[in-house]
Amino acid sequence: MLAAARRAGVELHPDAVQFLALTSGDPPLDTQSPEQNRQGMLAALPLTGTGADLPSVTDTVVPGPGGDVPVRLYRPSTDPGLPAVLYAHGGGWVQGDLELSDSTCRDLAAASGAVVVSVDYRRAPEHPFPAAFDDCLAVAQHLLAGGHGVDGSRVALSGDSAGGNLAAALALNLRGHRPAPVHQVLVYPVVTLAVGESASYERFAEGFFLTRRNMAYFADQYAAGADRGDPRLSPGACTDVTGVPPATVILAEADPLHDEGVAYAERLARAGVEVELRVWPGQVHPFVALGAAMGDAHDARSYAGARLEAAFALPPRS
Repeated sequence: MLAAARRAGVELHPDAVQFLALTSGDPPLDTQSPEQNRQGMLAALPLTGTGADLPSVTDTVVPGPGGDVPVRLYRPSTDPGLPAVLYAHGGGWVQGDLELSDSTCRDLAAASGAVVVSVDYRRAPEHPFPAAFDDCLAVAQHLLAGGHGVDGSRVALSGDSAGGNLAAALALNLRGHRPAPVHQVLVYPVVTLAVGESASYERFAEGFFLTRRNMAYFADQYAAGADRGDPRLSPGACTDVTGVPPATVILAEADPLHDEGVAYAERLARAGVEVELRVWPGQVHPFVALGAAMGDAHDARSYAGARLEAAFALPPRS
């Protein structure tokens, strides 16, 4: 991986070097079944850490278009009327589950003072687009209506990677909803399914954990035969991004998704959306999830939590 880093002109963080050494032998995802790929990700769960100890963590469901949607509620206190953060996990819409994002959600709840609601949305290829989006939309609407005792006027959207894609798509779709989401935290989001069409895809195509080949696999599994220009699938394809909630965009420098994340943040800013973009130098996808392996994960989680806490303290947007 050091040779790849030299070719890409990037100096990797020491934690990233160690992580890449652990995962360098992983087979390409398109050579295995979805279930084999999911089992492979389970082996990485110890790297996510344990997260904050909270007074209440409960599993429940929210009614959805395809049946009940499992969710996990992380409460930083038992007080009623807390703000809420919908969290969509990563994993390319194929892998990932509530356990993958458990430590991240615990730390976000502790840092933001909000109830974090992690969504166990349906996964591809068994449930292709728009299943994951529809499940997350049902949960978002439930929270905006004050479901599970949260303050529906203070709801934010968040997710990492494929989950960042879902959060960005929800933010676009919920424009005009009353009450509206107050913030979106997009962690190295997939904003377009036009895989490979950026300079960072060229620089970091292989050797940095998330590969261009694996991203193409994820896109094929989730999009199936859908129009990849649908903004629910590719938020970056939306022709008008005005009116979405303020955004926090968190990126890793050595990530194929880096450039599309920067471009989306810049596009939101040009549309008059308040945006704060932060890039972690020398880091790789998916550093924020790796609480036991990456010191920067805790920095990023604290930063996201502080941004959410500040957003919840603001008066409602008109």
